[in-house]
Amino acid sequence: MTFAEARALFPVLDRVAYLNAGTFGPLARPTLDAMHAELRADGERGRHGKAYVERVLDLREQLRARLAALVGAEPAQLALTSSTTDGCNIVAAGFGLGRDDEVVTTGEEHFGLLGPLHATGARVVVAPADPEAILAAITPRTRLLALSQVLWTRGVTLPVRELRERSGLPVLVDGAQSVGAIPVDAAGVDFLTISGQKWLCGPDATGALIVAEPGRLRVARPGYLAQTSFERDGSFVPREGAARFDPGWLAPASLAGLLAALETAPDWSYGHARAQAERLRELLAARVEVAWGDATLVAFETDDPPTLVARLAEQGIVVRDIPGTRLVRASCGWWTSDDDLERLAHAVG
Repeated sequence: MTFAEARALFPVLDRVAYLNAGTFGPLARPTLDAMHAELRADGERGRHGKAYVERVLDLREQLRARLAALVGAEPAQLALTSSTTDGCNIVAAGFGLGRDDEVVTTGEEHFGLLGPLHATGARVVVAPADPEAILAAITPRTRLLALSQVLWTRGVTLPVRELRERSGLPVLVDGAQSVGAIPVDAAGVDFLTISGQKWLCGPDATGALIVAEPGRLRVARPGYLAQTSFERDGSFVPREGAARFDPGWLAPASLAGLLAALETAPDWSYGHARAQAERLRELLAARVEVAWGDATLVAFETDDPPTLVARLAEQGIVVRDIPGTRLVRASCGWWTSDDDLERLAHAVG
């Protein structure tokens, strides 16, 4: 697939410079076609019967295998979720944290990770987003590290596997800004959340959770699809592997759409996205203060981020601001062209 062919897959790129995959990735035509086909089938045949249920269950297992392979995990290690927040909640609730425990995280995490940590009642220790500072924040009470692999604020990559090895502590990795954007290997981390709607360019409310050792995490939020049998009092037999954490139903259109999206990305996707991010940093550095980063998110400072984001949107350039900061953030994907970058740089300058 050439770059021109790849870019032509996305209808939205005919109209705008779309630089916001860190929130929602653009939807490609094969993804939309797969979703429409499932929706048409639902409407024409109805959502009932053995064949319908078997179709949905088969799509679930196809997607489980495909997502697991993407990050070098086994299908038995993957639960299907609706978001990275969903995955963080599953781990935080099932890990068994109490008020005498501590969790170390950073000051640049998304609420999708911080909220579930706070809800455990454990003491949440917030360290600067620096490997040595993270390690220095660990005490004898620390039971878990909870970190983004790529910070959603500045696009900085944290060495999560190295931190796991050096600390000897389990690590919950928020992969919202890494999986699909940069190469990710789940080996060596205990928990990894995956977003389907961002860099994987899948439908809304899709995602996954990798659990390295499913039997060691309690099922704290059981869903109907997570059990093989249950009694009248609610006691149940969980499914084998990480499927025991599947929180609930996912629409067949969403399952088929994400499967199609996973087959769309070319083998040169990671290299192109990283190169475009590096080029954007260079273009912007001559005009504004650019926040250091090394992944596919590029953040820069401005006095009034919401106003600038709105002005850029009027010019057909889609970026976002980071609330509570002076940062505007652009996302560079494998579909991002040189013209997209130049339009943003010139509009900012």
